[in-house]
Amino acid sequence: MSMTFSGQVAVVTGAANGIGRATAQAFAAEGLKVVVADLDTAGGEGTVALIRTVGGEATFVRCNVTVESEVKHLMDEVINTYGRLDYAFNNAGIEIEKGKLPDGTMDEFDAIMGVNVKGVWLCMKYQLPLLLAQGGGAIVNTASVAGLGAAPKMSIYAASKHAVIGLTKSAAIEYAKKKIRVNAVCPAVIDTDMFRRAYEADPKKAEFANAMHPVGRIGKVEEIASAVLYLCSDGAAFTTGHSLAVDGGVTAF
Repeated sequence: MSMTFSGQVAVVTGAANGIGRATAQAFAAEGLKVVVADLDTAGGEGTVALIRTVGGEATFVRCNVTVESEVKHLMDEVINTYGRLDYAFNNAGIEIEKGKLPDGTMDEFDAIMGVNVKGVWLCMKYQLPLLLAQGGGAIVNTASVAGLGAAPKMSIYAASKHAVIGLTKSAAIEYAKKKIRVNAVCPAVIDTDMFRRAYEADPKKAEFANAMHPVGRIGKVEEIASAVLYLCSDGAAFTTGHSLAVDGGVTAF
């Protein structure tokens, strides 16, 4: 895999913890300057501190990806701080469903679609012109294996991730001849704070989660980060509009 990231700039949303934090750290380790974005100020600043501790360069911008003015401000800050944008990882997302489709509420629907779909759309709306002005770059959106098939008791979440894939493919085609690649990463169950909270509430969930993956375990945040870096790298120069399942074999059935 060809890595030519040194001196370039990436923005990562949902970077206060989990996959977003791991990916921000991975970008920084490859020599990128990273703009860390999240609603969680303490977590976002914590990610920046971790990057700076090992000699990386990063800055935090608080951003609610469902609010257009805040997304615009985020991208303005990227340019004001570093003068360019080369890569974007649109990772901010939520998962709050607990029952079958008729049990969902309007508040849940609006919240999930707002963050997972509108947030990705707004980010790309303001990132694509910056990448175009820069002469190219790459965007990776966080979808899910739930966006590649069914997700019982998570119907709204699944619909939102199918929508992310639709946005990804459409943007990829629109900008394919402009040297801008747009792909999605589709994780299965990953060892994040969210999963650990669920495990603590119901230890049986961990056993079930491990068993559902043919490799016999859930994924690590670093494994998703590696996939994101690959999709941004020159090694993926001929890859666009793709939804990469990083799922321990879940979608192979």
